[in-house]
Amino acid sequence: MSNPPSPQPNLQESHLKSARASLKQAIAQYGQLNRHRQIALNPSLQAALKPEVEVLKSSLDKLDQGVIRIAAFGLVSRGKSAVLNALMGEKVLQTGPLNGVTQWPRSVRWTPQNNGKVQVELIDTPGLDEIQGQARAQMARSVARQSDLILFIVAGDITRTEYQALLELEQAQKPLILVFNKTDLYPEQDIEAIYRKLQQLGATEAQSKLLTPNEIVRVAADPIPRQMRLEWPDGRVTYEWETPKPQVDELKHKLLELLNREGRSLLALNAMVQAREASVNIARKTLELRDREAEALIWKFARYKAIAVAANPIAILDLVGGAGADLALIRALGKLYDLPMTNYEAGKLWKTILLSSGGLLLGELGSSLLMGLGKSTAAAVGAAGEGALSVTAYAGTAIAQATLAGYGAYKVGRVAQVYLEQGCTWGPLGANTVIQDILNQVEPNTILYRLRQELTAGVKGDRA
Repeated sequence: MSNPPSPQPNLQESHLKSARASLKQAIAQYGQLNRHRQIALNPSLQAALKPEVEVLKSSLDKLDQGVIRIAAFGLVSRGKSAVLNALMGEKVLQTGPLNGVTQWPRSVRWTPQNNGKVQVELIDTPGLDEIQGQARAQMARSVARQSDLILFIVAGDITRTEYQALLELEQAQKPLILVFNKTDLYPEQDIEAIYRKLQQLGATEAQSKLLTPNEIVRVAADPIPRQMRLEWPDGRVTYEWETPKPQVDELKHKLLELLNREGRSLLALNAMVQAREASVNIARKTLELRDREAEALIWKFARYKAIAVAANPIAILDLVGGAGADLALIRALGKLYDLPMTNYEAGKLWKTILLSSGGLLLGELGSSLLMGLGKSTAAAVGAAGEGALSVTAYAGTAIAQATLAGYGAYKVGRVAQVYLEQGCTWGPLGANTVIQDILNQVEPNTILYRLRQELTAGVKGDRA
């Protein structure tokens, strides 16, 4: 059966183009950190950010090469190596009757016909239930994170250990296909019964199914030899052993259809997920290593704002001057973290902080305005010669208003730190922006659509 062509090749190319531009921007931005004066004085930060910068460069190289990584996971003796060998049509990966033949991850190139403009790298992994389980679990997480698609191999009704491993792999937020191998060992009736059970994985009243029927395939990657009875013309009867051909056409067709239909979009999306993680880690490390400087900067602006508000007798100027101090603080923090901001961007962030503070900061602004009006009235009364009472009222109101203003500035500064950390993934070419654009264009009948809700929730969580 021929594979349908990609319905939106231009859209896939657009996704790749956006992902490349995003990665190049991030590499250029963080690559300049080494020449930044403040970074030169802080070699510990420069060293701390090096792994994340390397991840960004590696993601860009992978996009340029156009290589999709497909990793096979499963417990021992489920036929992971055999499935990959059957896909390639030759025995490249070692197999055998003993458990644990594959001792470490091994990758091989697969060049299927009609695979569009992407190359394929198949990754064979050790059994998830072998000795040194903790080390193997760490290996599985690392391989899954670097892969674009996961094949989870089972050889019958799923066990509790396999179910737990499947749940852990799903946390990698990668498309996953469940491969029911060794179907040649079961009668057709048993195959159908096991297949129906696999379709119901995770199905409860509170939870939808882990997989749809479209994400489960049946194969016999290395069928066992069968004894054949031969009857000869002279009446003799002999027996010979015959090994059937591997039955992996369903899996191969599904993979080729996926590569042609959404392979390049899958590449772009996974590159952006890795870029988002790297960018968030860069921002987090920067904030941690500059927390003391930021704390001093926030308190300095809080003091300046308190003094300015206390000394100013005009209520409306309290609000304007206070807002100006908050904007200046946000810009100063952005500069400290090497995340320069325009006045417009700082203003948008300031409004976001006010509206998301649960009314706390807005309430402080209202209280400050009322105090400012009282302070202005006291000042006017004093100017009219009403005596010491007005001076006392002015001083008391000014002190209360200054305290409120200083606290508000401190809260704005602390919340701005969080938004600056998360904001590194937004912007026109930010990783989250590109992820959101790709997800908004995913078609309902694609394998990426199954990840849309989970990935979209992660994007919204970063922006919250």
